Amino acid sequence: MVESVWQFEHAVECEAPREFAWEYWTNPANWDDPPARFEFDGPFAVGTTLTTVLPGQRLRSVIREVQQGSGALIEMDFAGAKVTFRWRFVELAAERALITQRIELSGEGSAGLMKPAKAMELSVPEGMKRIAKRIERAWRETRRAGS
Repeated sequence: MVESVWQFEHAVECEAPREFAWEYWTNPANWDDPPARFEFDGPFAVGTTLTTVLPGQRLRSVIREVQQGSGALIEMDFAGAKVTFRWRFVELAAERALITQRIELSGEGSAGLMKPAKAMELSVPEGMKRIAKRIERAWRETRRAGS
């Protein structure tokens, strides 16, 4: 096991049940974060490769672990370094979830990636807030449709 040289964790609360938040997040059709676009080579499952398409750049990751309903580990090898994204979904109440993302950077090439890694400390909280808002909006629409 290689020791991480940088790590960052952020959590957001979401006004939706944990199960709903998980199902929404693991649906590749819901991965939308312009300018990034995401391509999955299969369902959200262990071994599936996902490609993050950014202007002028394509980053490949692999889903390494899935704890159905509660978490996943996505791993990216980049420039001689490994970046891991561990997501957790925890029930706070019947219609309230805590979504946590922990990012770690390790490997020989990690020194050259410290600046972009540090930049994620600013961008990840906003991105997670957008994800939570989309989940909440989908949950409200689901509840209205069921009424």
